Amino acid sequence: MSLLADLKHAARTLLKAPGFAIAAVIVLALGIGANTAIFSIVYAVLLRPLPFGDADRLVQLWHTPPQAQFPGVKTFALSAANYLDWEAQNTVFEGSAVYGFAQFRLSNGADAKQITAARVEPTFFSVLGVQPMLGRVFTTASADGANTVVLSHRLWQSDFGADPGIVGKDVRLNGTSRTVIGVMPATFEKPPFAALWTPLVWDPVAKAVRGEHSLSAVARLKPGVGVTEAQSQLDIIAARLAQQYPEDDAGWGAKVVPLREETVGDVRRPLLILLGAVMFVLLIACANVANLMLARALGRRKEIAIRTALGATRLRIVRQLLTESLLLFMVGAALGLIVASFGTELVVAYFGDHLPQLGDIALNAPVLAFTFAVALVSGAVAGLVPAVRMSHAQPNEALKQGLGRTDASAVGFGTRRALVVIEVALSLVLLVGAGLLIRTLWNLRGVSPGFDPQHVLTMTVGVAANDFTNEHQQSAFYSEVLRRVRTLPGVEAAGLVDSVPLEGGSTQPIAVEGNTAAMAHQPEVGVRLVSPGYFSTMRIPLVRGRDFTDTDRDSTAGVVVVSEAMAKQFWPGQDPIGKRLTLTFFPERVREVIGVVGNVKDNGLDYADPVSTLYWPVAQFYWPKQFGSFQGRPLALAVRTATEPAGATAMIRAEIKQLSAGTPVYDPRTMLDRLAETISPQRFNMFLLTAFAGLALLLACVGIYSVLAYTVRQRVREIGIRMAMGAQVRDILRLLIAGGMGPTLLGIAIGVVIAVVVSRLLTTLVFGVRPMDVPTFAAGALLLASVSFVACLIPTYRATRIDPLQALRDD
Repeated sequence: MSLLADLKHAARTLLKAPGFAIAAVIVLALGIGANTAIFSIVYAVLLRPLPFGDADRLVQLWHTPPQAQFPGVKTFALSAANYLDWEAQNTVFEGSAVYGFAQFRLSNGADAKQITAARVEPTFFSVLGVQPMLGRVFTTASADGANTVVLSHRLWQSDFGADPGIVGKDVRLNGTSRTVIGVMPATFEKPPFAALWTPLVWDPVAKAVRGEHSLSAVARLKPGVGVTEAQSQLDIIAARLAQQYPEDDAGWGAKVVPLREETVGDVRRPLLILLGAVMFVLLIACANVANLMLARALGRRKEIAIRTALGATRLRIVRQLLTESLLLFMVGAALGLIVASFGTELVVAYFGDHLPQLGDIALNAPVLAFTFAVALVSGAVAGLVPAVRMSHAQPNEALKQGLGRTDASAVGFGTRRALVVIEVALSLVLLVGAGLLIRTLWNLRGVSPGFDPQHVLTMTVGVAANDFTNEHQQSAFYSEVLRRVRTLPGVEAAGLVDSVPLEGGSTQPIAVEGNTAAMAHQPEVGVRLVSPGYFSTMRIPLVRGRDFTDTDRDSTAGVVVVSEAMAKQFWPGQDPIGKRLTLTFFPERVREVIGVVGNVKDNGLDYADPVSTLYWPVAQFYWPKQFGSFQGRPLALAVRTATEPAGATAMIRAEIKQLSAGTPVYDPRTMLDRLAETISPQRFNMFLLTAFAGLALLLACVGIYSVLAYTVRQRVREIGIRMAMGAQVRDILRLLIAGGMGPTLLGIAIGVVIAVVVSRLLTTLVFGVRPMDVPTFAAGALLLASVSFVACLIPTYRATRIDPLQALRDD
C-alpha cells in the first residue's frame, strides 16, 4: 500500500509541474523509443532463435581458397567431388546436404516469370530440422523423381493465391510439368531468395569435378561435437585431398561456420555499433532528465526539509523521489513505443532489403520486455542522482534559506555541471562516428565505377534451360534481341553481359601461354561474357586494340578483351595485344587478346584494388562438357537511351515478347539505381548514426541551456550587485558564457579521448578515411562547441537585461 501511496503522490506532484513533466517525458520518449527501435532490429537479426530444430548444432561448410590466387577471400563455394569426399570421410556430422541455385521460368496461365530456385539434396530439410506447412518434403526414395517441387510460402501466396489444395497439383517450370509435394512455412528462407526447391540429382560427370566451385552445404553436428572439433577433422580431410589431388586441390582448405554466424553475415558489427550508439543517446537522455529532476528537487528543498523535520527518514525521501523518477520513465517508455513503431517501420521500409530476413521485425514480447527493463533501470539510475543528493541536505540550512530568485545557494550545481560534461562527451563520440560515416559515403560517391551509369537501363532476359538445343541457336536469339532493341526510338546503344557491373560475377582459372602450372596453382580472374557493343553502351573506355565485332563468331579464331589490371598483372611492361591464353574450363580453344579496356568496379565501389577481368564474346561461348548437356544462359541487357531510361522498359519488353512470347524480361533497373544500392549498407549506417548524433546534440544543448538558465536564476542578486558596482554588459557576458562553456570544453576533451578508443570499432565500416581522422574530430568538436555557445546565449542575454535595483529589491 505504501508503494501505491508513493505512486499517487508522485502523480499529483508531477501534475502540479506540467512543464517539467512534459519536457522530461518527451526527452525520454525519444531516448527509449530509439533504443527500442534498434533493439527490435537487433533481436530479429542477431538474437531471435533460428527457425530450425536444435539450431546450435547447425553449421555451414565452405572451402578456403589459396591466398595466392584469391588474396583476402576467406570462404569459397564447394566443388561437388570434394563435398562428397567430406561427406563420406567425416565422423562429426549427423547429416549434411548440399545445395545450389538455378533459374526457372514459371508459367502460370498466360504469364511467365523468372524465379530463383534452390536445387537441394533430399536430406536438406531433415538436416535443418524443418517441416513443411503443407504436404511433405523430399525423401531419399523420391530423389530420382526430379519432377517434384516444394514451394516457398512467399511464392505460394503471390502466384497461387495461398491455395490450400496446392499439394498434388502441377506447375510448369521451363515448359515442363512438376508436381507440388509441399509448401514451407513463412519463417523458412534457406537459402535466401529461393522461391522454390527442386531435388538435386547428381550428374555422374559433375560428381567427379573438383575444380568447379558452385555449391553450398549445411551440416548438423553430432550431439556433443563442437565447431572446433569439426573444423579440425575437416582440416585433416582437406589436407589429405590436397595431397591426393594436387592438380585441383592444392592450397584448398575447409571452413566450418556456425549457421547463426553465417546467416547474420557482415551486419553483426554495424548493428552492435548502432545499438551502442543508441545506448549513448539513452545515457544522454537520462543525464538530461536527472538534471531537470535535480533542478526541480533543489526548488523543493524546503518541502523536503519540512518532511525530514517531521520524521521522514532519508530512505523514505529517496524512495519518494525514485518513485517520481520511475513514473516519469514508465510514461516515457509508453510513448517511446509509439516512437519505436514509427522508427522501425521507417528503417524496414528504406533498408529492410539489406538485413537478413529471419522473421518480421516487430515490437514483440522480448522487445517489450527490453523496453520495460530499460525504463526501469534508467529510471532508477537517473532518479538516484537527485534523490541521494537531496537526502544529504541539512534541514536546518534549507529552512533558513529563501526560495526566491535571490537564493544564491550552490547546492547541486557541481552535480548538474558533471551531468552536462557527460552529455557533451557522449555527444562528441556520436558526432565523430557520424562524421566518419558521412565522409565514407561521400568518398564512395566520388569513386569512379569505371563506366558511365547515366541513362543506362539494365534488365535480364530470362532464357530457360530448354529454350535452345545448342549454343548457335542461343547466340542467334541474342543477336536478334540486340538488333531489335537497337532500332527502338531513343535507344543509342545496347549490349549484353552475364553479370552487371557492381554485382560480382564468376571467376575462373586461366593458363597464359607458356605457363604450364596445374589448375590449383593457376591464377583466377573475373570472367565476363559480353556481346559486341557492350563496352560502348557502358562507356567503358577502350585503351588499346579493338572491341568485339559481329565477325567474332564460333567459326573464327578465339578472342578476348582484358582489363588494364589484368594486362598489368600478366604482361607488365609489355604490349598485351596478341598474347594468348586458355580458359581452364574451356581448354578446347586458345584465345588471343585483341583489346584492353578500363578497369570496372565489378565487386562494389568499396573494393580498392581493381579486379583483373577477362571478357569473351557471347558468340564464342560453348557449354563445358564436364557440366553435362547444354543449358540456356540468361544474360543481362544493357541499353543506353537518349532520355530517361526507365521509360523505355515497357517498349523493350514488348519488343522481346514479340520475338519470343514465352521469354520473361525481369529485374529492370537503371545503373544509377544499382549504383545507389551498392552503397546502401553505408547509407544505412550513416543515416542512423547521424540521426542519433543529431538527437544527442539536441539533448546536450537542452542540458547546457537548462544549467545556465538555472545558474542565471540563482545568481540574479549577484549579477545585480555587480552591475550596480559598475560591471559592464561585456563583463556579465564573459562571466556567464565562461561558466556555461566550461563544462562543454571539459566534456569535449573527455569525449575526444573516448572517441579515439571507440572509433577503432569503425575500421571495417569506413572507406577512404582513417578512424582517427583529425579533421573529423575537429569538425565534431567545433560543431558541438558552436551549438553549445548558441545554447548559452539565451540565458546570458536575459542576464544582461536584469535591472540591478529591481534585483536587489526583490531579494
